[in-house]
Parts: sequence; C-alpha cells; structure tokens
Amino acid sequence: MDRIQFYEVIYSIVKEIPVGYVTTYGQIAYLAGQPQYARMVGRALFHAPKERHLPCHRVVNHAGRLAPNFPDQRALLTEEGVAFRDNGCVDMKKHQWNE
Repeated sequence: MDRIQFYEVIYSIVKEIPVGYVTTYGQIAYLAGQPQYARMVGRALFHAPKERHLPCHRVVNHAGRLAPNFPDQRALLTEEGVAFRDNGCVDMKKHQWNE
C-alpha cells in the first residue's frame, strides 16, 4: 500500500468516528492493517484536505492527550459532550470508540 492509499484508508476510518467519541492514532493504524504506523496516522490527519470535513478532532493519543498543534480540539470535543479528566486528557473510559 502506498502513502496515498494509506491516507485514503485513514480518512475513511476517521469519518466513521461518532460524535461524542474519540479514538487513538494507534487504533486507527490497527484498523488500517498497519498497527506499527500510528505516527503515520498523525501525519495523514495533519495533511487531511479541509474540504473533506473529517472529524480529526476526535483522534487523540493512547492516554487521551490532545494534539499539541490543534488549539481548537478541546473546544470541539467539549461541544460534542466529551468529558475531560483533571489532567486535561479525554476520559477514555467514557468516550473511547472501539470499532
């Protein structure tokens, strides 16, 4: 699978994440059949075309930590009803999407 095909698979998975839930870069890589490519998932999302309107804000790291260069991520998740723990991470027990 080349990079463009990989990105397309990632985008198709991300668009399925329901409102009020999050998933991790690693989980998306696993669902794409490339479990060792979590960082490539992040790169794919960074380069996601805006016109696709993908819910990239619903992707966090394995601990529920938000993306460092995505200042609106918390507000978007809060609008969807996602709860955060005192440490600023998403409450993964309540909101992790397990496809």
